[in-house]
Amino acid sequence: MAVHPDSTNRSDGDPRIVRIGSSLFVNDDCVAGATAHLADASVDLIVTDPPYGIGGDRLHQHYNRDESFVVGDYIEVPAAEYNAFSRRWIREAERVLRPGGSLYIVSGYTHLYDVLDALRATRLREINHLIWKYNFGVYTATKYVSSHYHVLYYAKPGGKRTFHLQARHRTDETHADGGSANYRDREDVWLINRAYQPGREKNKNALPPALLQKILQYSSNEGDLVCDFFLGGGSTAVAAIGLNRRCVGFEVSTATFRSCVPALRAIRPGELLDTVRPPAAQVVRNRGKRWTADARASLHARFAALRAHGHTKRAAVAMLAEEYDRGIWSIQHALEAAP
Repeated sequence: MAVHPDSTNRSDGDPRIVRIGSSLFVNDDCVAGATAHLADASVDLIVTDPPYGIGGDRLHQHYNRDESFVVGDYIEVPAAEYNAFSRRWIREAERVLRPGGSLYIVSGYTHLYDVLDALRATRLREINHLIWKYNFGVYTATKYVSSHYHVLYYAKPGGKRTFHLQARHRTDETHADGGSANYRDREDVWLINRAYQPGREKNKNALPPALLQKILQYSSNEGDLVCDFFLGGGSTAVAAIGLNRRCVGFEVSTATFRSCVPALRAIRPGELLDTVRPPAAQVVRNRGKRWTADARASLHARFAALRAHGHTKRAAVAMLAEEYDRGIWSIQHALEAAP
């Protein structure tokens, strides 16, 4: 794989190839670029936002927004070519992912069928179909407002998939509104607003840092290789490098590629870690272990004793979780079953 740790801030004399530390960025079509620069099974995580095939160069007409600060050239894919386009790049994504590697694709609904069709033509396995709910939806007068995207989370079989259960919240953390903060954060509908950047240069459809950081925290480790097949303004790369991951990205538009390089050079490896580090993960030694009949009977007896001493149900369950070294949900389910 052509990402060399010792190749700091050089381009090998070719302006289309930029190496920054242990990361590589190429001004080329993603399939051609990946074929030339990535070996089989070399990537840990792909996070990418392909063109939507809906006239992306005219999106401002729908969003009623000022395009004067948008940089680069948005290169759209004709609707008639979208299925073949999706099959080409997703097949290449399958090749470069390591066994167990993960793929996140952000997609609108117009060509969602084509993206899913391309995924189903591979061996990649669906993990979640997430919904990203955002602000600044497309205004309509004769139908409901469109204010969400699909985030398709797939993995390559054959290896251990990275997923950090407590990447952002301990399993015993309580949300400000009550309930489990960990559970709330891992629900499959994400409410994350688009970044509002009035008067600042930006890519036409940049993903918000909060969305990218969440994906990277759950599905990658420091030092992993993260790939973006459609680099755009470089937001995925900035998040990856900032969280101390390596990155490789491809962008076919020369103007867009050149405009994002300064931001990629400016980000320091690991500089975002202090802004996202969660508290130390809760260690639950008996997580996943089956309850024996004796243990379940003991649990019911202890619960009855705690309640008899005036403890609320919630307090009793929390105390039992610590005493039995199990998660709160495990305690609750065992209490619901007959002793």
